[in-house]
Amino acid sequence: VPFGSTGMQVSRLCLGCMSYGAPSWRPWVLDEAASLPFLERALDAGINFFDTADIYGEGNSEVYLGRALGSRRHDVVISTKFGVPTGAGPNQKGASRRYVLSAAEASLKRLGTDYIDVYIVHIPDPETPIGETLDALNTLVDQGKVRYIGCSNFAGWQISDAQWTAETRGLRGFVTAQNEWSLLERKIEAEVVPACLHHGLGLMPY
Repeated sequence: VPFGSTGMQVSRLCLGCMSYGAPSWRPWVLDEAASLPFLERALDAGINFFDTADIYGEGNSEVYLGRALGSRRHDVVISTKFGVPTGAGPNQKGASRRYVLSAAEASLKRLGTDYIDVYIVHIPDPETPIGETLDALNTLVDQGKVRYIGCSNFAGWQISDAQWTAETRGLRGFVTAQNEWSLLERKIEAEVVPACLHHGLGLMPY
C-alpha cells in the first residue's frame, strides 16, 4: 500500500522490532540468535517494512535488524526513531539539532546502512522548538541520509503545529505518525486521526 501520501510502497503489516535486542534491557527481549528466525520469516512472508528505534534493546535491535537484512536491505523499508534518552547526559535525548544529527549517525552505523527510509521523533520534546527539529531533519534529507520523516506519540495539535511550521518555513513536514491504537486504546480517534487525515499523514498504529 502507499505509505501515507508518498509514492513509497510498504506491506500492510510492519514488523515492530522492540522485542529484539539485549535481553538485559527487558526480560522478554530476544537475543540475536532467537530474533533471526522472526526477521527471516517476515521477509519470506512478503513483509518489506520494519520498525525499530535507537532505544530498543539498548541499540541492539538496530544492529540485529541490519545484520539480518544484509544484502536485502535495499529491498525493504526501515523506520527507526530517536528522542528517548540513550544516556544520562542532558544532550543524550530530545529533538535538538545537535541530538538529531548525532543520533542519526549512530543509527546509520548500527543498522549498517547509508540511509534511513523513515526517521521518526519518538516522543515530543517540549524543550526544543519544533522548527529546530524539522530543520535538522530536513538537513538529513538534503544529505541523502533520510528519505522521509515522521513523529510518534504526538497529540493532534502537535501534528498540526508541526505541519504548519513546515509549510510556513518552506520545510518538508512529517509524512507519518506512529501512535498507540487498538480496540482497548482509542484516544487517538478524537484528534490524532483527524489531524492525520487533514494533513495527509500515514498512520502507523502500535
